[in-house]
Amino acid sequence: MQTNFKFLYAFVAVLAIGFSSCDSDDPQPGPVTPAGESRFIIASTPLASDGVADYLLTAESLTEGTVSTLGNGVEQDGTYRYYVTHKNKFFSMLYGQGNPGAVTTYELNTEGALEKLSDFQSETVQAFGAMNDDIVMAKISRNSADPVSSWYRLDADQLQIVADGKWDQKEIAGNGEQAFFTWVTQVGDKLFAPYFSMKACCNDSFGTSYPDSAWIAVFDYPSMELNKVIKDDRTSFIGRYFLSGLEVDEQGDTYAFSSSVATSNGAMTSTLPSAFTRIKKGELEFDQSYYFNVEELADDYYITAKTYAGNGKFILTMNKEKGAYTTGNRFGVADVYNKTFTWVTGAPSESEIVSVTINNYSERNGLAYIGITTETGSWVYEFNANTATAKEGLKVDGGRITAISKLEVAE
Repeated sequence: MQTNFKFLYAFVAVLAIGFSSCDSDDPQPGPVTPAGESRFIIASTPLASDGVADYLLTAESLTEGTVSTLGNGVEQDGTYRYYVTHKNKFFSMLYGQGNPGAVTTYELNTEGALEKLSDFQSETVQAFGAMNDDIVMAKISRNSADPVSSWYRLDADQLQIVADGKWDQKEIAGNGEQAFFTWVTQVGDKLFAPYFSMKACCNDSFGTSYPDSAWIAVFDYPSMELNKVIKDDRTSFIGRYFLSGLEVDEQGDTYAFSSSVATSNGAMTSTLPSAFTRIKKGELEFDQSYYFNVEELADDYYITAKTYAGNGKFILTMNKEKGAYTTGNRFGVADVYNKTFTWVTGAPSESEIVSVTINNYSERNGLAYIGITTETGSWVYEFNANTATAKEGLKVDGGRITAISKLEVAE
């Protein structure tokens, strides 16, 4: 399963993701060579004007060739879209900015083209993720006068919402503020929802009086009942607004990153460094024996986003100046097993980058495919986590890449 989404917060205009590696003697994986039974799905926003919708393009390779938005692709309705690939279906969800949004589902037909399976309305949600056969979605309150949020289970086979319910975000936080989930992630048979604490009032809705703590709400599934809240005071909150901060590795351990960008009344108040923590497989507590301070190894750059490349290596987006919604445009790899960090080479420089996808494709084989747009064009770059290198691949003419994923041809 691969999850993809479009970063939707209005303050975010530029995002850079990339990576490097720590051990050049590791076995070197070959490039992705998709079989004829699969296609890569590339979401791209045309450059012609502002406020236009994405086009979904298909390609047989990410390492070579050119695709274009001009006269090609499947146009999406609505400006802001996020994407989830689950159970070999591609879900395109409209972010309605407070209004209901459409959920459109596609699969690849026998000719390798996208074919629409369903199109229906749902609530606009701020956190979502695959859980067994479902996609769990959460519409999260940011209002202290009404702290109740809604959850929905979308069955990926039936292509419809099969259950829904409510959570009290103030009750979850338990500190007088409210819990705002940054994402939801399946960990074993539980649903993990990392959150930041927010005032949800007083002209400082996203500010907090608790900048140096991390929390994860753990829910039972499929009941969605709160099991417990786990806390760690070694980092600030996990993930970022509309951005996943958790990853489950091949051993079933869960790694969590913190950007350390909490604020109060517009001022940065986190005092802890950007770092990784861990939850061991089968445990519902942070592993107090594990802590990886990335910021001190990365010349005081901090993590703004991650892509997991496998074997403990995370591709990181890095930025120097901290800000609650500031994004990065320098690339590094954190090896969370060995607690090492390396800058990547071969990617465009920080000054050249206009935008970078956070909706990336990786098969956990050491390679990841990330869309980078510069002033001269938009390309998919192949990043090798074992050699700490990046190289230019598929070009997308006429558009800015916003997401990359893969589907197999439906049987």
